Amino acid sequence: MLSRLMSGSDRSLDREFNCTVRLLDDSEYTCTVQRDAKGQWLFEQVCQHLNLLEKDYFGIRFVDPDKQRHWLEFSKAITKQMRTQPPYTMCLRVKFYPPDPATLKEEITRYLVFLQIKRDLYHGRLLCKSSDAATLAAFILQAEIGDYDPGKHPEGYSSKFQFFPKHSERLERRIAEIHKAELIGQSPETAEMNFLRKAQTLETYGVDPHPSKDVSGNTAFLSFTPFGFVVLQGNRRIHFLRWNEVTKLKFEGKTFHIYATHQEDQKIILTYFAPTPDACKHLWKCGVENQAFYQFEKSSQVRTVSSSNLFFKGSRFRYSGKVAKEVMEQSAKIRREPPEIHRSGMVPSRSCPSITHGPRQSSVPRTRRRAVHISIMEGLESLRDSGHSTPVRSVSDGNSFLHSRGNGAERGNRTRTAEFSEDSYSPSDSVLSTPVSNDPSDQAQVRHTNGPRSNQEEGGTELCTQKQARPQGVKPKGKRSQLEKSRPIQHGPEARVNEFICSLARLFLVTLALLFALLILLIVLTESELDLAFLRDIRRTPEFQQFHYEYFCPLRRWLACKLRWMGGHLIDK
Repeated sequence: MLSRLMSGSDRSLDREFNCTVRLLDDSEYTCTVQRDAKGQWLFEQVCQHLNLLEKDYFGIRFVDPDKQRHWLEFSKAITKQMRTQPPYTMCLRVKFYPPDPATLKEEITRYLVFLQIKRDLYHGRLLCKSSDAATLAAFILQAEIGDYDPGKHPEGYSSKFQFFPKHSERLERRIAEIHKAELIGQSPETAEMNFLRKAQTLETYGVDPHPSKDVSGNTAFLSFTPFGFVVLQGNRRIHFLRWNEVTKLKFEGKTFHIYATHQEDQKIILTYFAPTPDACKHLWKCGVENQAFYQFEKSSQVRTVSSSNLFFKGSRFRYSGKVAKEVMEQSAKIRREPPEIHRSGMVPSRSCPSITHGPRQSSVPRTRRRAVHISIMEGLESLRDSGHSTPVRSVSDGNSFLHSRGNGAERGNRTRTAEFSEDSYSPSDSVLSTPVSNDPSDQAQVRHTNGPRSNQEEGGTELCTQKQARPQGVKPKGKRSQLEKSRPIQHGPEARVNEFICSLARLFLVTLALLFALLILLIVLTESELDLAFLRDIRRTPEFQQFHYEYFCPLRRWLACKLRWMGGHLIDK
């Protein structure tokens, strides 16, 4: 805390500072920023530098000292979002992937999205089969070095470039075959367009993984795509919820909940655990922004959402940008000469680093992190890069999510497991996301879905009545009342104690009355068939449904079991 205060006081002395933004082609843009400048100003400067108009798909990302990623909020001052002293280093990335990249209006936008997806392929976020990987790599070669030329491209030329973290010679030969025979004559624009169309068909398109664990402690990768919420495990997509099926996203500490309604009004709750509370909050904010961007038709429909449950305030957040439909409508109105695109020729040290030149430079400031082991399999090796996670459980396993109506919540094509690669999904951490904690105690502390909470209350109150002693020497006859009336009222310590006990008794009785009233209301909500408007609204809230299925139903079964046992015990006697 003291270091934060000292760093804040140091920043207040400088009215301006330098900020460097690393672009998608690994070049850097540096500008001088005023101390009170907001994130929107910096983003506008970067877009002006790139001559970019379709800018709502992009965002600026930075990493804090704890290696947690954040998106720069445009409505807040830059200095208030940073935990370090200037100068600052950030990076420009695609924040919202276009549902169909071919519909983008300008070529400069498609080129930047092409660079982003190429990075996803290299770092392992875009995982696919060997055949699709060879096609995508061949499109990259065609877009950046042109047609195959025997004089310029000797045997094994495709091995000079590293499209993936690791790949086999067989895959390199297949990439060269496609580039030589099938892509001759394609211009860079055509090759990039074909690359985008092919990538858009893959199940991991738009995946920006967040590492987490399920209720059993197994690693999971959560992601928000243009089409919905995705959970990845191994080489499978074990959960897929469309945006119109997701009813609420909520987090409490490290625990992240996804409330969804499936076909036939089947409701499920998915529960995962993030490494840290900051990582969980970042996951929640990403989900809120993606759902607002892709689901709503107008930005005026976006409302402030809260991470709280029924009784606590929690965090509040509202997406303040345009939605996808508004962005496409605005793009259709663009009327200008296409800006010039300075494509960088594909050399081994740029977008696909050469094996002989060492590893590629990270797109964000480097920090020390544990190396990620990647097993090499025939064909496409496991691709790495990002920070999502997925539970190592099948869809039929009910421990990774909670059913509200039977075990049929995972039926249908939308939740069917789908394999998308020969290899397990193991992205690396090029953007320095928070590592997943391997400590099982973290899950034990927050595992609250395995039964009702039993609260045993022991207490007792003693209602004391004041005993009035008869004065000595006075007979209980006619003059008794006169003597008692003429006696002065004593306000000693005993009287004050008695008043305090009586007040506690009254408070206890009032509390019991309120609890009884709440119990009656709870029984009406859960057991009665009254279809009043306000009761119906309460029953439909995710918080009430969670309370009903996680706590009330198990508690009711427990009480029924105890009553049956007591009844049987009395009958036996």
